[in-house]
Amino acid sequence: MQRALLSVSNKTGLLDFARGLLSHGVEIISTGGTAQELKNADLPVTDISDFTGLPEMMDGRVKTLHPKVHGGLLYRRDHPAHCEQAEEHGILPIDLVCVNLYPFVETIAKKETTLEQAIEQIDIGGPSMIRSAAKNHASVTVVVDPDDYPRILEAMTNNHGTTTPELRARLATKAFSMTAAYDHAISSYLDGEVIPSASLSLKLPQVCRLRYGENPHQEAELYGYFFDYFEKLHGKELSFNNILDITAATHLICEFEKPTIAILKHTNPCGVASDPDLCAAWEKAFATDRSAPFGGIIIVNRPIDEKLAYAISEIFSEVIIAPEFHGEARALLQKKKNLRLMRLLQKVPSIERDLRSVMGGILLQDADIDPWNKIGTLEQRVITNRPPTREELEAMEFGWKVVKHVKSNAIVYAGRDRTLGIGAGQMSRVDASRIAVWKAAEAGLSLQGSVVCSDAFFPFADGLIAAAEAGATAAIQPGGSIRDPEIIAAANERGLAMVLTGIRHFKH
Repeated sequence: MQRALLSVSNKTGLLDFARGLLSHGVEIISTGGTAQELKNADLPVTDISDFTGLPEMMDGRVKTLHPKVHGGLLYRRDHPAHCEQAEEHGILPIDLVCVNLYPFVETIAKKETTLEQAIEQIDIGGPSMIRSAAKNHASVTVVVDPDDYPRILEAMTNNHGTTTPELRARLATKAFSMTAAYDHAISSYLDGEVIPSASLSLKLPQVCRLRYGENPHQEAELYGYFFDYFEKLHGKELSFNNILDITAATHLICEFEKPTIAILKHTNPCGVASDPDLCAAWEKAFATDRSAPFGGIIIVNRPIDEKLAYAISEIFSEVIIAPEFHGEARALLQKKKNLRLMRLLQKVPSIERDLRSVMGGILLQDADIDPWNKIGTLEQRVITNRPPTREELEAMEFGWKVVKHVKSNAIVYAGRDRTLGIGAGQMSRVDASRIAVWKAAEAGLSLQGSVVCSDAFFPFADGLIAAAEAGATAAIQPGGSIRDPEIIAAANERGLAMVLTGIRHFKH
């Protein structure tokens, strides 16, 4: 990649993106306010007027509508005649275009906006560059969303300063969808329709048709970019339920930096443990519940070697996920014909949004990102007379990461590096705790000295008292109940340490 043209109304992430491009030796061309923003940050930039040889004119209506711009975007790098004509006319290649359009929809959402003001917010040069770049995505990267900046820079780092054809095609699809929605908003406004201040458009490629959905009588398909993150190395085709489980497992394992293994069933954790020795981590995770994992999902955040492969192959699993399978591990696991082996190709983005279909529409929310899941911050939220010990804090940190991924109502009893009992998806929080205690007893695990973790507040003191009677010496929960003073008093009476995070982790 030699040259990029940046022209954005939304400056979010612009400077970091520009610095990333410059670090790969990319020359940056820019327009107006974008160029000034870059100059203010002391970043080298060529003004579009210097690049084209013509000034911006007509109040900025004409600045990028020039053969040197569109020729640089559109000429085919693999077509000798195009290359000759570009050289003859002094047209340099532009290999990346980063554009977001004038805020037309935001402008017309204001009641005081006049027709003349609205028309001035109809972007011409931006959609033209986007369409030129998207048409020639075989050679040109088109960027219309700041959320894509990190992915592009990562691709350049991994591909010697360029992007992949697959990424360029996906970005081109996104670009055409965006310009289509933009033009629709303009035509609807000029036709007298009321445009909502915000709208959601989805256009995702179909990856494949699945054998069936959650149940055999339901048809299903997979759309989007699932296989950007996973490579299936072996086994039967993935089912609808496999994909849900793989997604849940990956979100869970990404909470942990230490070597960790998690076992899941129907998207709920059955057991999670951390240990530098992955075989030891496996034994601790599996010990949490030795019956539920049958036919479940196993995920590891480190490569699987032959020793670990042998250990986990002793039970029947649907899917095993890891960043790599070393040595004879893959060959050993592939002896199970139907076992799906999935390689986790890249780190899952830490910032994303969650989308759910509902009657007549779609719910969209931010991902459940928790700033209170580290020991240093948990120590700031202690509300009992007795502060937690270091071991209890480590158990709180561990269990709090797990309970976030358990269906509500959720209770997790945890040690400093493992789960001891998990109660998931109950209508009553007390029942969830009873199930977790029962599971631990069935597994022969003691809860003495454990930490109890609750995804939402204890509505009454009885849940906390039951946890203390089961052996818990500390608790972590969001707080927020009108009976918090009673619950804190009950903890103090029993010598429990307790942290109120202020963050709830409902998972419906």
